Amino acid sequence: MNGWEVSAEHGPAPSCEHAASLPVEVPPGSECEDCVREGTTWVHLRRCLTCQHVGCCDSSPMRHASGHWRSTSHPVVGSAEPREHWAWCYSDELLLVPAGR
Repeated sequence: MNGWEVSAEHGPAPSCEHAASLPVEVPPGSECEDCVREGTTWVHLRRCLTCQHVGCCDSSPMRHASGHWRSTSHPVVGSAEPREHWAWCYSDELLLVPAGR
């Protein structure tokens, strides 16, 4: 695959420079590292495409993935759920999909 592109649902023109050099293959995660440490639960998993940290989504009680973004400035997470192929840029608030999909 040749990188990420902004989902067509955003209409024409927006771009995300944050995702340009990030991996497109996002391995599934098995657990939210922070939830396990804290003894809490998660709904869905997100993987930071900068450092590979796995955190929980914003539908989860602790929202560890977005907390990771706020504390590290790593702007893009990919879904770490099996068979899901998308990413989210927190900085640009854009849904990203693998180019050509």
